[in-house]
Amino acid sequence: MTDAIGVILFIGVIAYAVFGGADFGAGFWDLTAGGAERGSAPRSLIDRSIGPVWEANHTWLIYCLVVLWTGFPPAFAAITTTLYIPLGLAALGIVLRGSGFAFRKVTLRTAQQRLTGVIFAVSSVLTPFCFGGIAGAVASGRVPSAGGGAPLSSWLNPTGVLGGVLAVVVCAYLAAVFLSSAAMHPYPDEALHLYFRRRALAAGIAVGIVCLAGVFVLHVDAPRLFHQLSTRGLALLVVSAAAGLAALATLKARRARLPRSLASLAVATVIAGWGVAQYPYLLGTHLSLTQAAAPDSTLWVLVAVACTAAVLIAPSLAALYVMHERDRLTSSA
Repeated sequence: MTDAIGVILFIGVIAYAVFGGADFGAGFWDLTAGGAERGSAPRSLIDRSIGPVWEANHTWLIYCLVVLWTGFPPAFAAITTTLYIPLGLAALGIVLRGSGFAFRKVTLRTAQQRLTGVIFAVSSVLTPFCFGGIAGAVASGRVPSAGGGAPLSSWLNPTGVLGGVLAVVVCAYLAAVFLSSAAMHPYPDEALHLYFRRRALAAGIAVGIVCLAGVFVLHVDAPRLFHQLSTRGLALLVVSAAAGLAALATLKARRARLPRSLASLAVATVIAGWGVAQYPYLLGTHLSLTQAAAPDSTLWVLVAVACTAAVLIAPSLAALYVMHERDRLTSSA
């Protein structure tokens, strides 16, 4: 049962990494789009692409927090009492990001639009960096089972910084692939397609460089994680790399759905590789799933709730994404 809850938890982590990652990455390209005139077209596409779905994407974050809190309360307590700084910064980033995105659309003065745009864009980089730092802290075993670990060095360390940087560049890569495809559907714009395709290629190269550097970082700073990724999780990492490269290759063919599916697969498999490498521990090197699990009666209720959510909420989210894909939400964007 504990393994099943672990899988349920990681499904939410993967979903948030894919949908939320593309969302955050769009903010990165908003930040680097340039001045008001030069960046107007890319920012317009970004607004049109994420406007109807950006709030729904955070459903997965709430899902993950509820499953972790209910299914593995000792791990939740340990993480929140050790990593409260990056968690707080991430929460602040989400709030500021949403506020900046919402107010940017209704403000009339250029100075106010620039301010809210900067808040939206900077928060879009800060938040995934913090989440990546949290993942690095957990994966490298720097969160004590009893909690109350070092508030700074637990995540501001080589593996934590690697996780933060990798999260930012992966989000940028994912968003660039999504936006390049969005530029060709439903209103084809060759210039914007090429604009984001070039950035997808650049982000893909950046991901490769960070991953290569990460090999040496993990070998020194997180030896167990390095060993498990290079053995048990290797197949998933190979699939991730192949899918990521294939997504970039298919962008040139101007296919709308295939690049997004391949890019999503690349992100999903690398997250799954982390989960497989960390198993059976929740905190990287200690506190196993069994040790942290809630009573069986609680786990059964959690499974029932997760199944109910899958039946009631997942179709609603799917309908939202399909309607957005078919451009039926323009008036609400």
